Order: sequence, then structure tokens, then C-alpha cells
Amino acid sequence: MHGNEKNVEPKIAAFSSANLGLTCSVEKPFPYRIYPIGDQAITLDFGNLIKDEINAQVMALFYWLKEENLHGIKDIIPAYSTISLVYDAALIRKRAGNGSAYAYMEDYLTQALQQLEYLSLPSSRELRIPVCYHQSLAPDLVELCQEKQMDLDEFVAIHTAIPYRVYMIGFLPGFAYMGSLDKRIVAPRKQTPRTHVAAGSVGIAGVQTGIYPFASPGGWQLIGQTPMTLFNANDDQPSLFQPGDLVQFEAISIDQFYQLKNNPS
Repeated sequence: MHGNEKNVEPKIAAFSSANLGLTCSVEKPFPYRIYPIGDQAITLDFGNLIKDEINAQVMALFYWLKEENLHGIKDIIPAYSTISLVYDAALIRKRAGNGSAYAYMEDYLTQALQQLEYLSLPSSRELRIPVCYHQSLAPDLVELCQEKQMDLDEFVAIHTAIPYRVYMIGFLPGFAYMGSLDKRIVAPRKQTPRTHVAAGSVGIAGVQTGIYPFASPGGWQLIGQTPMTLFNANDDQPSLFQPGDLVQFEAISIDQFYQLKNNPS
């Protein structure tokens, strides 16, 4: 067992974003552009950046749009710095009068932006996720430690030191893109992706960290594995992670890993 390992059970608890220095209220929008995605979707884009302040605006809009529940919007998809709306063009066209469905949605998003200064984010959930960093479950960890001239315990301590914000879900159902990593453990994707990555594998890529919910191909640097199930299609909310969540990793031993994996709660 590493020095920073402890007895841990998976937990979910309310956690204040403000206490972590995340922006909960939004006063002024960043520069943006709005553009169509096909003929039944529209995207509001704040730029290709990973910043808590920008993601806070995305999430504030996401919650406001969900609450508005405009008839004709089929899906609302938040990401790092964009939010996309999928809509039924026929239904929206009825609202648009003489205008197009896209023009109506563009105006709708522009009006939504004007609400930003009055919006605030709800408190985030904190999810405490047990992770085993044993070499048998972390095929890239030793090499990364050598490259960064640090021992394994130091690497694990850095990775588990702070909560990570879930910016978006993508790539696979339930795959949460989280950030941002301490610069001391930032690492690029592998030049040659693996054809098989085990479910529950914890990886890093650039300033991001994430967990593979299913076995799949993948190119992230693998540094550990969680015994938790992250996606269950039979649940009302299939994905454990949701945009805006805060994820705190907690190191566990290899024995604890198999105990939790073989006896899920």
C-alpha cells in the first residue's frame, strides 16, 4: 500500500463549487460565435479553450435552457466551451413565422446569453472515486514517473490532491473529460493507441484525466484503475458522471481494489 492510501468507499456528496474556487455566478459572457450543425442543430461556441470560467458559462446556460424547456428542443449538449442544441426543425419553424428555424434558434440563444449575468450555478456534486495505482493496473505509470523524475507515491499524491471538474461526457457513453491536471503530471496521448483498454482504467491526456467506462481501444496514458461501475444502461441516469461534477480520486491498495470489484455495493 502506498503512503497515501486509505480505506475508502465510493461516495457522492453535495459540494460547493465556490469553496473550490470555481465560478458559480456569471457576469459577462466571453466572445462567442453561433453556427449551424446540419439543418437541425445549432452550436454556441466560446472558443477552443479549457477554462473553468468559460465552462461555468456553458453550464449556467445548460441549466437555464433545461429549465426553459422550449418545445421543439430535443437535446442540449454541453462541452468544454460549447453548448449545442438539437431541435425539431418542423416544430421550431411553426414558432418562427416568416423566418427560418435556424434564425429562430440563433435569436433564442442570443437572448439566452443576455440572461448570463442573472444566472448562477447550483452546487456541484463531489464524487469520491477509489483508484488503485498498482503497476498491474497502471501500464504507463512507471514510465511516466521515470520521464518526470518522480517516484510513484509522488505522482499518485499529485493526481489525488485536487478535485477535477467534469467538463463534458463523450467518446464513449459515460466517459467524463475532467481537468485540469497539475502541470507536473501532464502527459500527451500515446503515439500508438492500445487496441484494448480495460473498463475502469484511469488515464491522462494533456491536461485532462478520465476513466474508461467500458473496455475499448484508447490512446490515453493509463495510470490506474477504479473498481466502480461507471455506466449502467438500466438506470434512469445511466452515467455516474455528469457535466459540472467534481471528482476526487482516492488511492486504494490492490487488495481493496479486488474486494470492491468482487463485492460491489
